[in-house]
Amino acid sequence: MSTKLPERTTAGAPAQTHHMPGRESADRKQVTQGRWASVLLVPTLVLLAVVIIYPVVNAIIMSFQKDAGLNPATGFFEQGGPAGFENYMHWLFQQCNGQSCPPGTLGSQFWNAMGTTFFFTVVTVALETVLGFWMAIIMTRSFRGRSAVRAAVLVPWAIPTAVTAKLWFFIFAFDGIANKLFGTQILWTGSEWPAKWAVVISDVWKTTPFMALLILAGLQLIPDEVYEAAKVDGASAWQRFTQITLPLVKPALMVAILFRTLDALRMFDLPYIMTQGANNTTTLSILVVDQIREGFNSAAALSTITFIVIFLVAFIFVRFLGANAVGAATSSGRK
Repeated sequence: MSTKLPERTTAGAPAQTHHMPGRESADRKQVTQGRWASVLLVPTLVLLAVVIIYPVVNAIIMSFQKDAGLNPATGFFEQGGPAGFENYMHWLFQQCNGQSCPPGTLGSQFWNAMGTTFFFTVVTVALETVLGFWMAIIMTRSFRGRSAVRAAVLVPWAIPTAVTAKLWFFIFAFDGIANKLFGTQILWTGSEWPAKWAVVISDVWKTTPFMALLILAGLQLIPDEVYEAAKVDGASAWQRFTQITLPLVKPALMVAILFRTLDALRMFDLPYIMTQGANNTTTLSILVVDQIREGFNSAAALSTITFIVIFLVAFIFVRFLGANAVGAATSSGRK
């Protein structure tokens, strides 16, 4: 009975490569999944193009067109036409047909609305961040009824904004709860600063839970061992807060501030329902809606300016303040 010896390979001859069926199958599966992912993403991309890209591009095109109406120079009705940067000059530089606009119109309205919008944004976001941080720290502690507290915190945020605005409108009425509770006779929506602070209080009450939940998510990622080691080293409560809590929660905190800032810059419901934009509470969004009644093209220019302002604020947050949710998620995934 003879046995077959394995064939010898001659010196210098290339070794035979053995194919790995499992590896080929995995590569083929990965390519197939990539193709299916592309196919399934196409409807979403088309929908985003229709819902977002087309309106933005159309608004930019409209902003360079004149609104139909009476020409002040001739007194005749005109259908419009190319306007160049005339609509933008109206809003930014108070130019009306090459001359300064009367007080209270166009350019001055824009800068007043810009100042009011940024006032609401800075004040509300600052108060909501402080109160939300405080609420998040309380909700991280173990105590009886913590789940009920977390659920109760969600109630103001879950209420629709229109309902919240109407609720606080009645609270700040002249014969409402606020005046009766403090024994005052303030006409909250009848003068500038009471009206502004009424809007600020309403917005802080509604949106602080949103900040608290986002910050709470960041706090829960900090291991308890870090605090225990700091206590062993003799760190005080303030040192643990400034040296451990703030640095480790900063990514989640900056993302929360970014989301809330962008939302506040588009504020419309609360001031519109509570004051109708009176007493210098007109925001950029309210001004855009009011301008639509005068002319779509001029309102398109104003909405384009508003979009650019919000985009620049978001760019500053992401580029210089570290509010990069995608980058933070990628770095945490690598760890």
